[in-house]
Amino acid sequence: MSAFQTVLYDKEDGIAYITLNRPQKLNAYNTQMRDDLYEILGAVKDDSEVRVAILRAAGEKAFCAGADLSEFLTAPSPLVARQVRWERDVWGRFLAIPQPVIAAMHGFVLGSGIEMALCCDIRIATDDAQFGLPETTLGIIPAAGGTQTLPRVVGRGKALEMLLTGSRLNAEQALHAGLLNQVVSRKDLAETALKMAQKIASLNPDAVRATKEAVTRGLDLGLSDGVKLESQLSANLQCRVRLRKRESE
Repeated sequence: MSAFQTVLYDKEDGIAYITLNRPQKLNAYNTQMRDDLYEILGAVKDDSEVRVAILRAAGEKAFCAGADLSEFLTAPSPLVARQVRWERDVWGRFLAIPQPVIAAMHGFVLGSGIEMALCCDIRIATDDAQFGLPETTLGIIPAAGGTQTLPRVVGRGKALEMLLTGSRLNAEQALHAGLLNQVVSRKDLAETALKMAQKIASLNPDAVRATKEAVTRGLDLGLSDGVKLESQLSANLQCRVRLRKRESE
């Protein structure tokens, strides 16, 4: 089904499969992958048949070892780079997907790799995975939301430790820090992610989307405003249920 150069895309039984596919380059994020992901994520967002997505990677060594610096550090000009980023805002598309997204990771999960995972809702990794944001060791800073998403997941202190030192976490450390939901063996990764996706896909899609929206939007609100948002989303969901019931009678 996939017609993209660096990412494979398929869907089956309400589950979308997004597979990073530059294994010979440790699935490093380059401009072609940016463009491919931009199109694929837009397709997932607008596809009512997709109830949940799994983000995974080809090859044995890495989920994604970071950005392909041979490309991104030789951009033609800051002006062009800003314009392309505006037109191909992959990270904004990740965050705008209403369906739950599960990241199934193995091996190196560095730089852009961990930033992609942080844009997902549930993160599962193999016991040999390594996580880190090494940008400061290269004289740059994360440019795909890492300074914002990481503290929201693991807390300010742990995030600053990782960001300022460029240090890595192993899978158990990442689990303890709250970066991961589960750690599994390499042989169990695909099955574990699939079972979770199937469970989500079996539920009412409107309820699933509303729940994700309540959590993701609510995190940026005060508690009272978050509760109001939850109440509004609940009322909207009940209205849709009643409408569909009347239509079926």
